[in-house]
Amino acid sequence: MAYYTWIKHLHVACVVASYGLFFVRGVWMIVESPMLHRRWVRIVPHVNDTVLLAAGLTLSFMIAQYPFVAGWVTAKVVALILYILLGMYGLKHGETKRDRVLAWIAAQVVFLYIVAVAITKSTNPMATWL
Repeated sequence: MAYYTWIKHLHVACVVASYGLFFVRGVWMIVESPMLHRRWVRIVPHVNDTVLLAAGLTLSFMIAQYPFVAGWVTAKVVALILYILLGMYGLKHGETKRDRVLAWIAAQVVFLYIVAVAITKSTNPMATWL
């Protein structure tokens, strides 16, 4: 478990970076900034998210909590897939700007749900906080 804390901090740092990059790209999409088309903007989020996923999988194995075994991990995986789909639609594939903005906002709500599940280790984090 010596590496657990290090990997958890790496994972959390990548979560913060992932959200920050997603948020900024969404703002750039809304204002139609040319920054959105820079090469680093297309590469850095994918590299960060790959490290994020690798750290998350490592933590899952370290604490022996697996998707389809532990409900909260399953909820995170399902929500992650939804977040990715909404993010793709919001940042690239939405037919209108309105559709893209709504998908971008919905993706952020899903992202916050994933964080809440991670903190509470519950599929219904609001019940834990009330």
